[in-house]
Amino acid sequence: MEEDQELERKISGLKTSMAEGERKTALEMVQAAGTDRHCVTFVLHEEDHTLGNSLRYMIMKNPEVEFCGYTTTHPSESKINLRIQTRGTLPAVEPFQRGLNELMNVCQHVLDKFEASIKEYKDQKASRKESTF
Repeated sequence: MEEDQELERKISGLKTSMAEGERKTALEMVQAAGTDRHCVTFVLHEEDHTLGNSLRYMIMKNPEVEFCGYTTTHPSESKINLRIQTRGTLPAVEPFQRGLNELMNVCQHVLDKFEASIKEYKDQKASRKESTF
């Protein structure tokens, strides 16, 4: 029971987002009856293949993960089901959090490189204008 509460606490920061003054669920953790915390399905609302495939890739890099896959429920719904099954004693929420953090780090790195390239381009363009005068 305490383990379930601990898992719930860990993902509580990801669970809801504010939209127009009302609470909207962004993430659900679904666990089938009779299964343990090593096999969990996460339902991510307002998401699609963009996040699903990249997050699945990041999670599968973890050697403790036995299976990770996702499906979109229907083309007209913006919702994905991400299923994670781990080996050993690691609960499924751990690689989920780690995958999200690693994906955010990769995205931040790409953004930093992109912004640095834009700055470099603008600096080169400005120096060319100065040299022509």
